[in-house]
Amino acid sequence: MSLDSHDNAVFAAMNDVDFPVDQVLAGIEAAAAAGLTPIKVNMVVKRGVNEESVVPMARAFRGTGHILRFIEYMDVGTTNGWRMDDVVPAAEIIARIDAEMPLEPLEANYRGEVASRWRYRDGGGEIGVIASVTQPFCGDCSRVRLSAEGMLYTCLFATKGHYLRALLRGGASDAAIAGAIAAVWRVRDDRYSEIRSSETIGLHKIEMSYIGG
Repeated sequence: MSLDSHDNAVFAAMNDVDFPVDQVLAGIEAAAAAGLTPIKVNMVVKRGVNEESVVPMARAFRGTGHILRFIEYMDVGTTNGWRMDDVVPAAEIIARIDAEMPLEPLEANYRGEVASRWRYRDGGGEIGVIASVTQPFCGDCSRVRLSAEGMLYTCLFATKGHYLRALLRGGASDAAIAGAIAAVWRVRDDRYSEIRSSETIGLHKIEMSYIGG
C-alpha cells in the first residue's frame, strides 16, 4: 500500500492523481480484515511537499500493527524531476519521529532487506526506512523485477532489461528458466545508488511505474 500523507491535498501533490486518502485507508483495513498481515504502508518523503506529514503519519499508524515505511525520494526513471535538494534523509526522518515517540533499532529480518527497521520503545510497533539515496545498499540487494512484457530488470534504476519472454512463451522448463535468470544475476554489476553523481545525470532509466517499486 502507498500513502504519502493523511492530508488529501498533500497526497495529491505527491502522486499527481486525485485519489482520496479515505479510500486508501479503507483498502488497508479491508486487507487487514482479509488476513493479509502484516501490512506495509509505503510513504515517499519529499522536501517541501510532505515532510511535515512524517510525524502525523507515524502517530496515526503507531499501535495499529501495520508497518509504516518511509522512503527517501528517489531519482527513478527520468520524468519525476528529481533533485538531491528534494531528499529528506533517513536520519532526519528517524530524528523527527524519535523526538516525540522514542525509537530503537531492530535487526534485519534477512540479509538484503531494503528497509532498516526501528521499533517504538514503548512497544507501539515498528517502522521502516528505505534510504537508497543517503545509505545505498547495492552490495546486498537481492531483488529482480519482471515486466509485463517479459523483461527482467536487475535494478530499480536500470537502463536496460533482459528478454525472458521467449523462454516463458516457448515452453522452456522451470530449470531452464531458473538457469537463465541465474546467468543474468551472476554477472549483475548494478551500483547506481553507490555511484550516483554528476556522471549518472542524464542516464535514460526505466520508469519505476513500468517495472514496479
